[in-house]
Amino acid sequence: MKQRKIPMRMCLGCQEMKPKKELIRIVKNKENEISVDFTGKKPGRGAYMCKELSCFEKARKAKRLEKAFECAISQEIYETLKSQLEEEDGR
Repeated sequence: MKQRKIPMRMCLGCQEMKPKKELIRIVKNKENEISVDFTGKKPGRGAYMCKELSCFEKARKAKRLEKAFECAISQEIYETLKSQLEEEDGR
């Protein structure tokens, strides 16, 4: 049987290529609204980040989300991401 290709994406924090399913997707839609996409299926421009707090901090400090989407990112998006990552760590 033919082996399926695993889609790889780059993490904004650590800049490593990882399987898409291991990453969190942040989406910018046509109305320029930015949201966190936990399903990975929302339409729009996507950026990916590891599920580690250290990667989140690196991406936030270097403003990589702003560079990826070419616009300002609200504090609310950062808070949502951080709370989700802390929840994942607690498991």
